[in-house]
Amino acid sequence: MKVTEQSSLYHDIENQSLATILHQINREDEKISKAVALSLPAIENLVEVLVPKIKNGGRLFYVGAGTSGRMGVLDASECPPTFGVSPTTVIGIIAGGDKAIRNAVEFAEDDLSLGWEDLKSFNITKNDFVIGIAASGSTPYVIGALKSCKKHEILNGSITCNLNSELSKCSDYPIEVIVGPEYITGSTRMKSGTAQKLVLNMISTSLMIKLGKVQGNRMVDMQLSNVKLVERGTQMVSSQTGLTNTAARKYLLEFGSVRSAVKAFKDGK
Repeated sequence: MKVTEQSSLYHDIENQSLATILHQINREDEKISKAVALSLPAIENLVEVLVPKIKNGGRLFYVGAGTSGRMGVLDASECPPTFGVSPTTVIGIIAGGDKAIRNAVEFAEDDLSLGWEDLKSFNITKNDFVIGIAASGSTPYVIGALKSCKKHEILNGSITCNLNSELSKCSDYPIEVIVGPEYITGSTRMKSGTAQKLVLNMISTSLMIKLGKVQGNRMVDMQLSNVKLVERGTQMVSSQTGLTNTAARKYLLEFGSVRSAVKAFKDGK
């Protein structure tokens, strides 16, 4: 039996006190980071290959269904505002299309050819990299996409929460994070989903660092899309230039990013 489908370690959950339920969930969640730690070598191998792809103009695609698809879409959508990259650099694709982000689309994940069709709509090429995400490792939508990628010599990776899954077997760079049975049997939105989120954070963040989107420990290319981010950017510019907050904010708004503002100041503009 797949680990993700194994029976919960807890029984008669509905009869437990609220405090007990919360402690039990927390106890299971503590296992996640340890499971991810065991997968660090596999994550490193994937990112090592991914970085030159993106540096050379390729794109990163996440492909998934249900919770896994939503995790990919979430990570992709956060890259432009956080790191200032184009929305076409990291792209999340979910079975059933964007409406599936909020509402389940029946049987969309069961179509073996639809994942590849969705990738083709983006004119995918050998320059790109695809990561299939499926807690079970058996989702036809994702498996079909990766099998077609291999057929067309497009490098790919995968994130699953079962050992030796079909998805891993058709992936060039498989990542398997074994978090154990879910607190509610089969509810992979819980530990498995959290593990996937942690791995995606590692992949996209380390990628952006290696692309030069972080200086020191700061998001110097972040989009100035709200007051909070303008204030954060102002503090960054001020600390790097010695300017007052008022002057730093003026530079920031004029040049559009922390990186550009600091460079302009140093260039005497």
